[in-house]
Amino acid sequence: MDHAGFARKLEAAYLSMWRAHAPEAGDETARLAQPAENLRLHIGGHEARPGWKILNISPGSQVDFVGDIRDLSMFRPNSVAEIYASHVLEHVDQKSMPNVLRGLRRILRKPGGCLMISVPDLEVLCRQFLDAGLDATARVHVMRMMFGGQVDAHDHHQIGLYFDHLADLLTMAGFHDIRRVESFGLFDDTSDYAPYGLRISLNIVARA
Repeated sequence: MDHAGFARKLEAAYLSMWRAHAPEAGDETARLAQPAENLRLHIGGHEARPGWKILNISPGSQVDFVGDIRDLSMFRPNSVAEIYASHVLEHVDQKSMPNVLRGLRRILRKPGGCLMISVPDLEVLCRQFLDAGLDATARVHVMRMMFGGQVDAHDHHQIGLYFDHLADLLTMAGFHDIRRVESFGLFDDTSDYAPYGLRISLNIVARA
């Protein structure tokens, strides 16, 4: 009985069929897929929130756009005011990461579009893994936070990120004013997760 969710999934299916049927009509397809200007885009999300649209690789009742962060061609340049992505970038392979970050900057409004990203902090997880106070079960848990739970095809981590490395990648992609924050306070997600007394996420804000 989720009529809105059904409509979103049906629209995404029609769009995929149209792209497959008429790839030469790329401009028209792009026009049909365009969101409103100054969109606030939650990548990888599941939780509906007023003012935000959700892009996810898997369809869902709250998902507005079905797609992959590695291909944001459905969004116009400078059409997104804010992007929020919690525990998404670690699923991108290392070779693709520069292009993914450039793609995020391409769709952000310039100047000043805001990127908010959260990833597992490799430095914190390494310290936790070596903590003599953790038992065997906890150490396995920390290891899985590094490499992904691998419970489905999308749950594999392809890169380990820490502040200096991610800040360098963001700078090379054209971002500036890159800073670490303790919490975003926006969604109830892994960005605030602290299973053993320390937040395991690296939370960063950057500007386009």
